[in-house]
Amino acid sequence: MLIHPQFNPVAITLGPLQIHWYGLMYFIAFLLFIYLGKKQIALRPWLKINTTILDDAFFYGALGVVIGGRLGYVVFYQPSYFIANPSEIFAIWHGGMSFHGGFIGVLLSLFWVSKKYKISWWALTDFVAPLVPLGLLFGRVGNFINQELWGRASDLPWAMIFPLADSIPRHPSQIYEALLEGLVLFLVLWFFSKKPRPEGQLSALFLLAYGLFRYLIEYTREPDTFLGFIFLNLSMGQLLSLPMFFIGLYLFTKFKN
Repeated sequence: MLIHPQFNPVAITLGPLQIHWYGLMYFIAFLLFIYLGKKQIALRPWLKINTTILDDAFFYGALGVVIGGRLGYVVFYQPSYFIANPSEIFAIWHGGMSFHGGFIGVLLSLFWVSKKYKISWWALTDFVAPLVPLGLLFGRVGNFINQELWGRASDLPWAMIFPLADSIPRHPSQIYEALLEGLVLFLVLWFFSKKPRPEGQLSALFLLAYGLFRYLIEYTREPDTFLGFIFLNLSMGQLLSLPMFFIGLYLFTKFKN
């Protein structure tokens, strides 16, 4: 049985300035997005994306992550609370972000960028898809450091006690997500994109693989206490991930032909 190391949530202190681990993880994720984007431009000229488009995709995509992630949490997870407390919608420092909401926000922002530069939306999402998973990896590491989004009770040898939750050994589900949704998904997409593919197929593979990984990992993750299981013992995360998987599977087959 393992016990969470209980990291200090503040990673760096510079006088009155405190940089929290979760913010640092976001910063690393954004740096990796730019680095990998420039790497793709150099290695894969057939994608027809330049650094100007990359910069705009990064800027508007970051806005989409933050705005969409917060609004997604408000709508998908606690709508009644935020209807009663509308001022809390903007209090993102209190926590509460939704991957699926952020994903929708990114799709909309990329649609805007594609129109601005008169390029195909699918071509742009194909370019962005491999740049996302490592950001997810560091985001989940941030969740682990903060002792949030912990797993269900487990008797496996690597089960861990999260003191902020209780004294029950649990799945370190944040690490599962970091490995599958982050590292494994990145490797799959990065190597799949090493040669030209039909337009839209890489985006479809992202939907398919992320939806599958998230759905499976949710079986080890404790549902949100204010929601519990929604339907047929499925969590909100699973209900939001299933459409991603089936849409991705359909599009992958469609774009293959």
